[in-house]
Amino acid sequence: MATKSSKSTAAVNEAPVLLTEEEILKMGEKDYMNEAQLAFFKARLQQLEKDLLKNADETTEHLRETVLVPDPADRATIEEEHSLELRTRDRERKLLKKIDETIALIENGDFGYCEACGVEIGLPRLEVRPTATQCIDCKTVEEIREKQL
Repeated sequence: MATKSSKSTAAVNEAPVLLTEEEILKMGEKDYMNEAQLAFFKARLQQLEKDLLKNADETTEHLRETVLVPDPADRATIEEEHSLELRTRDRERKLLKKIDETIALIENGDFGYCEACGVEIGLPRLEVRPTATQCIDCKTVEEIREKQL
């Protein structure tokens, strides 16, 4: 596995043609975190951010719609649905913060490398979780430690 090396981030700010997931995954190790891959992940994160903000707006509108129901069981069901929706939005709010931090990592040239050990996180892992900041080995060790405490 390669470790992080110094890279120029000037090309990250340009708008290269976005590649598909398949094209990204077919690239060799020497292409790891090149401009095309960085642009791909930045675009994916920005789209995810837009989707989350849209969901938040829809939730706000949904919660403003006041429905008066006389039946206590129906009222309890509506309140439980609102509670679940608010919990989901809270998780998404935390994800928005991670997305902003990850976009900053892309712009700084630090994206794609484990914050704990410095090795490549790997394209398949980043494909599934673009906000990942640790390689699978370091994340596994961290989760084991969390279970023990």
